[in-house]
Amino acid sequence: MFTGIVEEVGTVVALDRDGERARLHIGAAEVVRDAALGDSIAVSGCCLTVTELTEQGFTADLMAATLNATALGDLTPGAPVNLERAMRADTRFGGHLVQGHVDGVGEVRDRQEQPGTVFLTVRAPAHLDRYLVAKGSVTVAGVSLTIVDLPAPATFRIGLIPHTLAVTTLGTVAPGDPVNLEVDVIAKYVERLVQAGVASPYVPSDDARGETAAQATAGAAEVRIDG
Repeated sequence: MFTGIVEEVGTVVALDRDGERARLHIGAAEVVRDAALGDSIAVSGCCLTVTELTEQGFTADLMAATLNATALGDLTPGAPVNLERAMRADTRFGGHLVQGHVDGVGEVRDRQEQPGTVFLTVRAPAHLDRYLVAKGSVTVAGVSLTIVDLPAPATFRIGLIPHTLAVTTLGTVAPGDPVNLEVDVIAKYVERLVQAGVASPYVPSDDARGETAAQATAGAAEVRIDG
C-alpha cells in the first residue's frame, strides 16, 4: 500500500526484454536506503517487487500483464520515474489509499502554464470514466492528486503546484505523453458491493423491519391497555 507521495525521482538504467517479460533496472538513492529483497516500491504508480539491490539502485521483474497494463514497457534509458516505498503504519498518511495497481494508461492532452500552477488535462480509458469525480482523488504516474474538474467524458484536469512540479516527473510531461492511472480503490469496492446487491449490516433487513414494527405495535397496544 502506498500514499501517492513521491519520495524520489529515479532514473531508468535499462529495460531488458525477454519475450513477454522484462527486467527493469532503476537508479535510485533514497528508496533503497533501507530496502530489502522482496520489498515493494511503486515505480511511476506501479507496485513492483525488488528482485536485486545494488549501491546504485534496484531491479524489478515485469511480467506480461504488467507490460500490457502500464506504460512501463515504453521506458527508455535515462527516463525519470517517480518512486515511493510502501507506506509505514507509524507515519502520517499524506496522500490517499494507493495500491500501486494501475487501472489504465492515460494520455496528457493539454498543459496550461499559469502563475503558481500548471494545469494538466488527461484523457483516461473510457472504462475509468465512472470513477472520476470532481474534487476526488486520482493517482497519476504514482502521484496522489485531486481532480479539479471534468471537461469532457473520461477526461479530467489536475492542478500542480511548484513543489509537485519540482519533485516529480510531472514537471516535464507534455501533451501526448502516457501516464499510469489508478482510480480511488474505495470507489471500486463500493461499486462492486452495489452491483452484487450486498445488504448492509447497518440497515435492518425486511424481516427485521417487520419484527420491529410488530414489536412497536404490540408495545403501543400494551400502553393503551394499561392506560
